[in-house]
Amino acid sequence: MKQNMKTADRATRIIVAGLAVWPALAIGPGTPGGIVILAVAAVLASTGVSGFCPLYLAAGDRRHRQVQ
Repeated sequence: MKQNMKTADRATRIIVAGLAVWPALAIGPGTPGGIVILAVAAVLASTGVSGFCPLYLAAGDRRHRQVQ
């Protein structure tokens, strides 16, 4: 898969994913709210690390198409 995210977007997602872990742990990682927050954090982290966001591809966002 080719990257379709810019560096600032990737960095923001990774930072937000890291910050989202704290509320999930405060709520409780085994609670429904904690599980949802951790799942969202995992998606943000994985798209940030990989540089590929399937929603950008599905939406046809031309601004983020193929970073060089």
